[in-house]
Order: sequence, then structure tokens, then C-alpha cells
Amino acid sequence: MEMNKTQGNGQNGSKCREENYVIKASGIVQRFGEREVLKGIDLAIRPGEIYGLLGPSGAGKTTLIRILTGQLKQTAGEVMLLGKDAGKMGKTVQRLGMMMDDSGLYERLSCYDNLKLFARIYGVMDNKIDEALERAGLRECKKRPVAKLSKGMKGRLSLARAILHEPEILFLDEPSCGLDPATAAQIHELIQKERQRGAAVFLTTHNMEEAYKMCDHVALLNEGKIVEYGEPKEICCKYNHQNQLHLRLYDGTCLCLANDKGAADTVRDYLASEMVETIHSTEPSLETVFMELTGRRLE
Repeated sequence: MEMNKTQGNGQNGSKCREENYVIKASGIVQRFGEREVLKGIDLAIRPGEIYGLLGPSGAGKTTLIRILTGQLKQTAGEVMLLGKDAGKMGKTVQRLGMMMDDSGLYERLSCYDNLKLFARIYGVMDNKIDEALERAGLRECKKRPVAKLSKGMKGRLSLARAILHEPEILFLDEPSCGLDPATAAQIHELIQKERQRGAAVFLTTHNMEEAYKMCDHVALLNEGKIVEYGEPKEICCKYNHQNQLHLRLYDGTCLCLANDKGAADTVRDYLASEMVETIHSTEPSLETVFMELTGRRLE
């Protein structure tokens, strides 16, 4: 995946021109009574970027996405979407697409009629409904009531509704939660197509594999704070304290070598002798990094 290496975040000090951001948040704090759920969140996202907010249940992911979409007013801090205050979007909200944890689909209506309702709200032509259903792999189900859809099909319909009007920013809250791998892959394909179209995608998840595969940048959220930020691969390499190569030979022998030029001749000799069954480097997963930083698991 091509990474946007110029992306900035308030925590890493990188500076980019304000007009390049479609989402810009600084110093976001959210309190519910005495409980502080978000504790000074900074983020900045550009068009065509998939930004992943990664954290366990209860970390504050859904609260943040509700603030970014104007559904909840933050206690402190500033949020700008497409150059406007997120709490004062007006008609600009029609430039956003949302797929939240509560699908909001009408169970008695067909797939087509569910999308038709939103097409009327957004002023979208009816031919776009069939296109959205086709993209979501639901063309054959257009007349089927939502109540008769599987969970995976409902997820794809929710995403079809979110992208129906070709939004500039797409907010996805746990889009593949509880889905089987095949259905999750279909959801991921749709998201990538939106990214290729130029939409910015804000994705919340506790699925480390999804975040590593999909996102240009991820922020690790724990107890209301971003504890690490960057490109997934770079984060994993940053915490590669062992920095080793693990070789398994066909005779069952396992070798651990320092990942440096001193191991080059040894690895070359084993490869030349066609003795190597597998070879792996030891960089950790996002899950392992999160555990190192917080002492908690993501899931």
C-alpha cells in the first residue's frame, strides 16, 4: 500500500498547510460528569488517506467519532471538517458519509427502498442506487427486505448507503466487527475504492490486522490518549527490540540470527543450499506494540 509520508499529527510535530486537511482536530477533551473520556486528542487527515484509530472497547473511539461528525459537542478543543467547525456544518454535512455501530436500516423496507430514502435526502439520482447496490454486491437482493439479510449483507448495505452520495469524508465505526473473513474482505475492497476516488476515510477498529492492512496511518488510543501514531509498518519496526532473523530449516533446525550484515553470509549459504523452509524477521505486531505501551490487549 502506498503510504502518505507527509501526513502530520500534533503529537509528532510535523507541519503541513492547513488547506490540505479535510479533518483537523486539536486538544479534544470530552468529560461525562467526573469521567474524562478523551484527554487532549490531536489529529489531521488529508484527502485520499485512510486513518485508523486503534484501541480496545472503552478507549474512547466511538466518542471521538461522534465528536468529529458533529453528533456530540466536545468539552474542550477544536474540530474542523472541510474547513468548517464540526458543530456548525449546516449543508456541508451532506459531504460526509457515515457507517456507525448502529446500522439504522429500516428492517421492513427492501434494500433498494432503504437507499432510495437517503437518495432523496441527499438529492441523488435513482440510477446511483443501483450502482451502489452493484458495488456492494447486493444487486440480486435489491427487492429483499432488510430483515431477511444476513449480518454481513446488512453491513454491506450500510456501507452502500454511506457511499451513495460520493462523500468527501467517510466515517466508519468498526465496519467489519463480527463479520466472517470473506465478508470483511468485501467491505475492505469497497473502502479501498472510496480511497482511490479521493475520499478521506476515518476508521475506528480494535482489529490490528485490519488496521495494518488498510490504513496509511494509525493512532493507538488508550484511556482517552493517543499513545503512538504513524505508519503501521514504521510503528512495528520502531519497537523491534530483538531485531533478529528466525530461520527454520527443512531438517527441523531453528536458528536465530542478528538482523545485521554479519548474518548475510550465513543466510546466503543456507539459501544457496536450498535448506531454508521459512525465514522471518522479528518486528512486532500492532497488538504487541500496544501491549508494550499500555499493558493491555487491543481486543
